[in-house]
Amino acid sequence: MLPVRSKISKRLVQNLAESIWKQVAHFNKREVECLIREFHTLLESASPARSVGGLDRWKVRSFLHNTFGLTNDTIMDGVFRTFDKDNDGFVSLKEWLEGLSILLRGTLDERIKYCFHVYDLNADKYITREEMLQMLRYSLRLPGEEDPYDGIKDLVEITLKRMDHDHDDRLSLDDFTKSVKQANYMLEAFGTCLPNTTRIETFEQRVFQSQMHG
Repeated sequence: MLPVRSKISKRLVQNLAESIWKQVAHFNKREVECLIREFHTLLESASPARSVGGLDRWKVRSFLHNTFGLTNDTIMDGVFRTFDKDNDGFVSLKEWLEGLSILLRGTLDERIKYCFHVYDLNADKYITREEMLQMLRYSLRLPGEEDPYDGIKDLVEITLKRMDHDHDDRLSLDDFTKSVKQANYMLEAFGTCLPNTTRIETFEQRVFQSQMHG
């Protein structure tokens, strides 16, 4: 575990990167070093009691909002759950690196699995109409507007009918994968959970370029 609330040494960063970078897809060792420093910076800004096990839910949500422009609390909680693979309530360094590898550079198949897990709110391996409704009510509601429940209910029925390939009235990962492969725009059908290209480029430039020249 990284030492918390102290300046992390260059040697420690290099040693951590050496031990972990081959286990994480899409980043080279130098990039992993930069992301370790970013992780530690986020840890240092958390209270000591809340940073012992890694980044907590609130720190990750703040990062997702400020860095990648995500705004839906339900979706951000889903992203946190997807990062936090061991369900201990914290995102460890390795979980952070693995999560960012998909957010920043994931293949289509990796992003399909990621989005599905984000949308599977109760982690039962299916996306139900109730979960779709919960996510879309927030995503499609404009400030000052009344709750668009009725219109979204119709949209959910249309979407479910289109994506439910095995006709069991819910979406499995297989249903979701087939639908996205047929029409890529269905990848984020129930709310934005991936950063756009501009946000990715801005983050990578800040973390990789500035730290490499620092």
